[in-house]
Amino acid sequence: MKKFFSITLTFVIAFGGLGLGQRILMPKYTTGIVEGALIEEYYHEDTPHDVIIIGDCEVYENISPITLWEEYGITSFIRGSAQQLIWQSYYLLEETLKYEKPEVVIFSVLAMKYDQPQNEAYNRMTLDGMRPSVQKFKSIRASMLPEEDMISYVFPILRYHSRWSELSREDFAEALKRERRFHNGYYMRADIKPVETIPEGRVLPNYDFGENAYKYLDMMVELCKENDIELLLIKAPSLYPFWYDQWEEQMVDYANRHDIKYINFLELIEETGIDFSVDTYDAGLHLNVTGAEKLSIYLGNFLQDRYGLKDWRNDRDLSEIWEEKCEFYHGMKTRQYKELEKYGYLKSIKGE
Repeated sequence: MKKFFSITLTFVIAFGGLGLGQRILMPKYTTGIVEGALIEEYYHEDTPHDVIIIGDCEVYENISPITLWEEYGITSFIRGSAQQLIWQSYYLLEETLKYEKPEVVIFSVLAMKYDQPQNEAYNRMTLDGMRPSVQKFKSIRASMLPEEDMISYVFPILRYHSRWSELSREDFAEALKRERRFHNGYYMRADIKPVETIPEGRVLPNYDFGENAYKYLDMMVELCKENDIELLLIKAPSLYPFWYDQWEEQMVDYANRHDIKYINFLELIEETGIDFSVDTYDAGLHLNVTGAEKLSIYLGNFLQDRYGLKDWRNDRDLSEIWEEKCEFYHGMKTRQYKELEKYGYLKSIKGE
């Protein structure tokens, strides 16, 4: 019995040490490309959400869950990540349904442009942050490039072991407790870089979305139907990457055939009040915080009108939780404006 206990304890210590070492070695995305830390923050949530939003930067930089709460009492979370591919969105949604069942799921359709795996670095920013699960395994398998291997995704320490020489004090501190940087999945930027020119889209050899992309969109539709969840497809008001008329026609047709609501916010710039001289921080690729708030006010009104979502602001327990979220949000916004006034740029984003 003592021998069994000793062996068990040895395994526990060994695996615990392996897990800690892995957390130390993995990139923390604390400055620069901070989006790599987005996925993990979801697991720290203690309350369910009526709206789950999935997709790429067109959701996590353009929609503010805090504004949805403050204006409408809508609880929401963005499970977004950089260049999130549609199969990654699908498996994130499938995993999310293990934790909660939202009333509405919003999916950004820009991901339909990708039919095959694209880039390991972007894969990592989605997959490394996921907890171990069947969904993570399936997402890895669907996302890997031919030269990649499954084992380095299951055990990222095999991919990042060479970072020993680059480790900083921050790596050790963040391995034990990650600092919160986002707002229910929203990445805040308060700086402004106005639109001066709108780039034209290059001519493509083929404008049809691929079979693989459609397969996962079909799976997403079916998953939502099976769980009695409303699915809303959106195209964010980002001016580029260019959104082709042929792509728009395919999404309108798909939504009509499947009786799904689809909104192209590029066609609602005036209605949302977005002004690309002040509401973007990178010349139209993403909205800044004022733009995200404007879009969210319009979106929240639509969500309540169409789906009858409950206003939770009178719920004492939820209000206390969201009050803290709002304080964090407005505190960061104030700090960013002060940085811009003092330095002319966001020093904290650059890690200076």
